[in-house]
Amino acid sequence: MNLALNGQLQTIASGTGHLCAYVKGQGRPLILVHTINAAASAAEVRPLFESLSQHRTVYAIDLPGYGLSERADRLYTPRLMTNALHDLVKHIQAVHGTQAIDALAVSLSCEFLARAAAEQPTHFQTISLVSPTGFTGLKLRQAEEGKTYGLNWLWKLLKGPGWGLSIFNLLTRPKVIRYFLKKTWGSPNIDEEMYRYAVWTTRQPGAEHAPLSFLSAQLFSADITNIYDKLQQKVWMSHGTRGDFVDYRGKQRYANSKNWCFTVYESGALPYFEMPDQFSADLLHFISPT
Repeated sequence: MNLALNGQLQTIASGTGHLCAYVKGQGRPLILVHTINAAASAAEVRPLFESLSQHRTVYAIDLPGYGLSERADRLYTPRLMTNALHDLVKHIQAVHGTQAIDALAVSLSCEFLARAAAEQPTHFQTISLVSPTGFTGLKLRQAEEGKTYGLNWLWKLLKGPGWGLSIFNLLTRPKVIRYFLKKTWGSPNIDEEMYRYAVWTTRQPGAEHAPLSFLSAQLFSADITNIYDKLQQKVWMSHGTRGDFVDYRGKQRYANSKNWCFTVYESGALPYFEMPDQFSADLLHFISPT
């Protein structure tokens, strides 16, 4: 078994199928949630897992369809991913008590974390959003609750004989994975260890199922502005200035909100890989009890 992180691997009871998370450290619990793409896994949060486990008990989840969690052939939705986070919180509370938990998510997974925090506000102390989706341009995403941008016709087409797997195989060739990581970094100086694990994880049985839902937009929430509006916790939003993920004009909506704060790094979309000490210090300052 190839582990993404240097920690204890735990299997968690979940209605979403068998769910895995890496655990390391001592103290108040902190959740880390990787992004969503064709080659995602908990390997994407490695610098934070290593650094913050010196201060907290860190739980880094493999979301359903990714890493060592169940990769069933099914439709992957925001509801499924949000339920997985609820189940992770239940597991953590069974171990650490019912104290509110700090949590960080990256990119599209910020939408799942925000939804979980809006649904169970007492379960979360702080919410940290790294390069979150839902802020591109000034468009508000205020559809009816639970609606997604999913293209059902495209998902059915991708699930047809051969089509989806062929597309997935093309998107996960090593050169293509490296290409997309360079776009994420906005630089050729990607993290090679993360790259190697991304290649490995896309070669595992069932690796195509969650990405095909992603490619057909099933995992993007059309109501996410409403969800972000509901957040009662302290919220820290951070992002970089390089690469393909730099349009965050939508954050203006929360510029005057007392519970939101913002940091912009001279980096790509994963600033904690490029400036791990600074990012970890900023995060610890944010989540420290006042």
